[in-house]
Amino acid sequence: MDCIFCKIANKEIPVELLYEDDLVVAFKDAKPIVPTHILIIPKEHLESIADMDDKYEMLAGRLIMVAKKMAEKLGIAKGGYKLLFRVRRDGGQEVAHIHLHLLGGGKMSENIHII
Repeated sequence: MDCIFCKIANKEIPVELLYEDDLVVAFKDAKPIVPTHILIIPKEHLESIADMDDKYEMLAGRLIMVAKKMAEKLGIAKGGYKLLFRVRRDGGQEVAHIHLHLLGGGKMSENIHII
């Protein structure tokens, strides 16, 4: 498989992992759009949230809970942060592997333009 996120999760591409457990890993986005921009991805290859069914309910929850823990660890939880899933091409998804963006480190307006 030629998925960059699978290669990161399988440690074929060296990236500093900020978090790892049996289901997910977290690391800094290579192209941050805000001061704190972390990606949380499942180790299992799933292309999009749209491809998930009920059997992935626990995984979806784990992604969100890891984002919450990372926000606390990185000191952005108290001030606030944004969680973002992009779904498929028209939703702005650039890598065909589910990834949750944890965005923070400064005040974001409701209209923040996230391309």
